[in-house]
Amino acid sequence: MFIFPEWLQFDAAGMFDSAWTWFERVFSWLFTAFRFVLLWMFDIMNTILTQTPWWIWIIALAFLYGFAYLKKRGVVERKGWGWLGAIVVVLLWTSYFNRVLNNPGFDIAFLDFLKSILTRDNTVTPWWIYVLLVFLAAFHLDGWKLGLGLGVMMMLIGSFGMWDEMTRTLSIIMIGVVLSFFIGLPMGILMAKFNLVEQILKPVLDTMQTIPSFVYLIPAVMVFGTGRVAATFATLIYAIPPLIRLTYLGITNIDEEVIEAGKSFGSTPMQMLFKVEIPQSLSTIATGLNQTTMMAVAMVVIAAMVGAGGLGQVVMTATNQIRIGAGFAGGFSIVFIAIILDRLMQALAQKLEHAEGDLDG
Repeated sequence: MFIFPEWLQFDAAGMFDSAWTWFERVFSWLFTAFRFVLLWMFDIMNTILTQTPWWIWIIALAFLYGFAYLKKRGVVERKGWGWLGAIVVVLLWTSYFNRVLNNPGFDIAFLDFLKSILTRDNTVTPWWIYVLLVFLAAFHLDGWKLGLGLGVMMMLIGSFGMWDEMTRTLSIIMIGVVLSFFIGLPMGILMAKFNLVEQILKPVLDTMQTIPSFVYLIPAVMVFGTGRVAATFATLIYAIPPLIRLTYLGITNIDEEVIEAGKSFGSTPMQMLFKVEIPQSLSTIATGLNQTTMMAVAMVVIAAMVGAGGLGQVVMTATNQIRIGAGFAGGFSIVFIAIILDRLMQALAQKLEHAEGDLDG
């Protein structure tokens, strides 16, 4: 038996515990703020996914298709009309959320009458809205064949009885991906612009992509306890490296001729970034977002170990209880969600790549 010299040993566990106690005490305000933001995002996302009635979705689609038609006919040319339509839909949903869902005793006669009509068996998102949205998104990105296939997959998830679990899982994935985008995109840009940031982030990203995914649960549970917040934090840390790397690669691999053309027209660094470099690397950034989304989906079952719930909880419970049918139903639902998100993101990346090619031509 190997005996390590006693005088070379030290209490590593105690040192780590002391360091963590100090870190948690100093940055407790940051953890509290992050928890508050995540819980607020969960409330909004769950309400949108589960309690938005069909008529708001139809109005949103009508605005979208109406604006596209008017723009095609040349009636409107400014992009501000699209933003105006989005603002109208958001205000409509916010009014519905505040006046109907959160204030059932609202007593102005007209709005009370309108509320009684709109909320009659109509306060939940119907199942066919998900199928319709997935079909339309795939149809416009790639064609009716992809839309039909992805729509059938979405219907199968409902036929398995997994709607509620799917929406819970989808909220974690979407929030994790959104946070990864708003954090990873600026970090990738900084990494491409400054050598010091690149030298610091590269070994950090290598470490993040090497550590087993289970290890991310340890700091998440230590900081946030168990539940959706810890699961989303672990998903964020696990899924963000591909977006940072591919944003960096997309900006650094732009043709020198394009860069020189932008500089020759007197573009400032900010104009070069937002009008030349980011538009030229959109397809690469979309590919990074696709990889981030797939890694977020891969954390679904693992995140269920810390109370995330959703489809991962179904699979984990079925595995523990040796319920083969429930395990296959939950597993195939996760596979269908992964395929739907992957195909949509791939189609978006290809469309952006063709747009870049047309711009270069």
